[in-house]
Amino acid sequence: MTGQRPIIEKATAPLDDFRMADIDAAGGKGAALGELRRLGFPVPAGFIITTRAYRSLLAETSLGAALDELLGAASEEEPDGAAIRTLFAATAMPRSLRDEIAAGYAALGGGAVAVRSSATAEDLPGAAFAGQQDTYLNVRGEEDVLRAVADCWASLWTDRAIAYRRRQGIRPHEVAIAVVVQNMVAAETAGVMFTAHPVTGERNEIVLEASAGLGEAVVSGRVTPERYVLDRNGKSLSFTPGGSEVVISAAESGGTREGAGRAGTRPRLAPDQLAELAALARRSQEHFGRPQDIEWAAADGRIFILQSRPMTALPPQPQKLNAFQKKVGPFFVEMFQERPYPLDVSGWMSRGILAMLHRMAGSMGVVFPGVGQLLPEEDGVVVRLVPPVPRPTIRTLAAPVSVVRRARQFRTAEWTRDPRFSAFLGRVQRLNEQEPALLHWAGVVGMAEDCFTTMRDITDLRISYLPGIFLPQLRLRAMLLLLGKLKLASALVAGAETRTSQANHALEQLADIARADPALVRAFDGVNEARLPQLVNQEPAHAAFRHAFEEFLAEYGNRETVSVVLSSTPTWSDAPDVVLGLVKTMLGERHQAADQTGAALAELKRHPVLRFGPLRRRVLAAVEDARQGMAFREDSHFYATKLIPPLRRAYRDLGRRLVDAGVVDTAQDVYHLRFEELASIRDNDDGGTLPPSVRERYRPLVLARAAKRRELDGIPLLDQALLFSGKRQVPGALVSGTPASRGRAEGPVRVIHGPAGFGQLRSGDVLVCPYTNPSWTPLFQRAAAVVVDTGGTGSHAAIVAREYGIPAVMGTGTGTKILATGQRVVVDGNTGAVLPAAQDDGA
Repeated sequence: MTGQRPIIEKATAPLDDFRMADIDAAGGKGAALGELRRLGFPVPAGFIITTRAYRSLLAETSLGAALDELLGAASEEEPDGAAIRTLFAATAMPRSLRDEIAAGYAALGGGAVAVRSSATAEDLPGAAFAGQQDTYLNVRGEEDVLRAVADCWASLWTDRAIAYRRRQGIRPHEVAIAVVVQNMVAAETAGVMFTAHPVTGERNEIVLEASAGLGEAVVSGRVTPERYVLDRNGKSLSFTPGGSEVVISAAESGGTREGAGRAGTRPRLAPDQLAELAALARRSQEHFGRPQDIEWAAADGRIFILQSRPMTALPPQPQKLNAFQKKVGPFFVEMFQERPYPLDVSGWMSRGILAMLHRMAGSMGVVFPGVGQLLPEEDGVVVRLVPPVPRPTIRTLAAPVSVVRRARQFRTAEWTRDPRFSAFLGRVQRLNEQEPALLHWAGVVGMAEDCFTTMRDITDLRISYLPGIFLPQLRLRAMLLLLGKLKLASALVAGAETRTSQANHALEQLADIARADPALVRAFDGVNEARLPQLVNQEPAHAAFRHAFEEFLAEYGNRETVSVVLSSTPTWSDAPDVVLGLVKTMLGERHQAADQTGAALAELKRHPVLRFGPLRRRVLAAVEDARQGMAFREDSHFYATKLIPPLRRAYRDLGRRLVDAGVVDTAQDVYHLRFEELASIRDNDDGGTLPPSVRERYRPLVLARAAKRRELDGIPLLDQALLFSGKRQVPGALVSGTPASRGRAEGPVRVIHGPAGFGQLRSGDVLVCPYTNPSWTPLFQRAAAVVVDTGGTGSHAAIVAREYGIPAVMGTGTGTKILATGQRVVVDGNTGAVLPAAQDDGA
């Protein structure tokens, strides 16, 4: 059937007439039950009072105008639910509607029924609305049914339902409600069933909870249900007896009654019942195409399905990682500390960073996994991180020849003199000069595409100079191995000057300027970091610092705050409070640490073999080449981030236009859309507005993806226990990890979870954090040591820790959870252990 279905125009219709396409008329619960009944599932017979009936009530009475007035008065605040429900209670149902509902009830036999709310926004992926609207059980008699229907309508405006919709980004006028009326099942046993394990995410297990009486006792949490874990065929894998604290049952006069339960240790459900429930669970999941949360009841030897909706907050299927994935996993976890948005994945990542990785791997004859393998999605939202396993090809055999040729042709010390680098800077400059607001929609999309194209320039340079990163490292390590000094390798290459170290020196200079302004020092000490930008910009007395700060942001403002793979997170220019937090930390006295690089170089020079001049020069040249390779890695990373600010400006402008068109609520919400979706949009001929069809098409997508993203809050992209659980634990250590920078240091722990906390670090603190990137490294100039949940010896944190001569322990997995701010510890960078200070033996 094409076009609008006639069912939409009816006030009531039998449950069998509905299917999932009728959510606008039947609401989520009603549409799913109708679909299941049409498929032959044991769903009790019933009828639906459609959303047309609800809208007719508003249109044919004074209720609609009064509701509009209350919603308009609320504006940005939550509507007054109590006042709205009072309006519903005071409004009489139109006679024609009463008669139609009464006829539907009579057609069911006029006996006991369940009256269930079914809102148009509920029981959808990412937005279950569980318990937000009301259900009335064992309703008897026409008048009581009519009253229950009216109460269901009013329950659309309970405070909990209003708050839930607001959290889901659903505007008050965007929701309507239907009501499902079904024959009542006087359950002997009832409960819920999940077609995947709701805690572990295991898709091959069914979790079933049951209790005596109506399922209301289970879904409301009034009872501790007995719990079954089943395989896909319904065979019991485990059983846990319940508490049977209360039994809720149907009362003879209508409604429900409560009685004391009787605890037992034997299962209430027989094996054949478990098998039947499992079969129904499998069928429902297979039909709807996703794991289901099902309410069921058993009565008179029959099983009934009362509801089936998508499971929410379901973790991904547990991963199994091979040895290679466990090795590279910490580096990728470090990059993906935040869940990427659809626009992150389809834009900057796919067309920028990952395109670079694919081409670099391809230059070695290696195939790098696609973004869909690295970051699998559900409902358009990334659900997990799968550490990649690059695949060699026949071309890999020729890679050594290519590497040697490029190493001879391209020296990393000279890469900034390559004409391609100058061309890249010129393109970045032109992008920075573009003003998105003056462009048509297609022009702004084109500006973003130009950012991706310009990224190819840096990619080309990285491909050319790639051998200059690792060949000198291999050469130096081979020499050190022969000299018996391999342990010095990491410290020797840490001293190269990079754009990162230059930024850190520039921050020190900013701190020096601030020290010359006593009033500013006092302000830094007494003002919250979020207010520092306003203070610096508005106080004329701080002009010298303000001018220097503006110059700093002009030079280094492209630096990422969270991760180079995310365009959705701010740069230093977008978050000046983060930079000022770093300056605040640097106002403290610098922690004195050992010069690991200088000490390593001095030890190497003392080697007897290096008294021979030609050999000495060759070894020291190898050290310098290795340093230049590391510098190229850091600096090419820095220049790649030059493209993030113009890309973010383009996205912000697209977001602003989508706000004007009513597609999204804030400009940042543009990140819920994919780049190809943005590219497909066309603005009106005036170039300033978008047609209404854009809102109709994309607003539901934005709301659904935002809800799915919220659903996944708290579920990590990768369970770090998979990466670190098998690592050697140092006896007596609070936490253990990979030793990444040598030495021992004692100090109080300072746990910092993100850039917003940079200003909290004090000189001599042990920095404990979940991840790092170059924007964190200025903190190392004040920290006594650094302990990181993720990363390894080659990460930015490890390299800079060695440069500053402070101990570092990477890849602890649980450092931020086990260690607490203020706790005094000893960090042993030689063994990778963090010890309680009281147990330090001074060794």
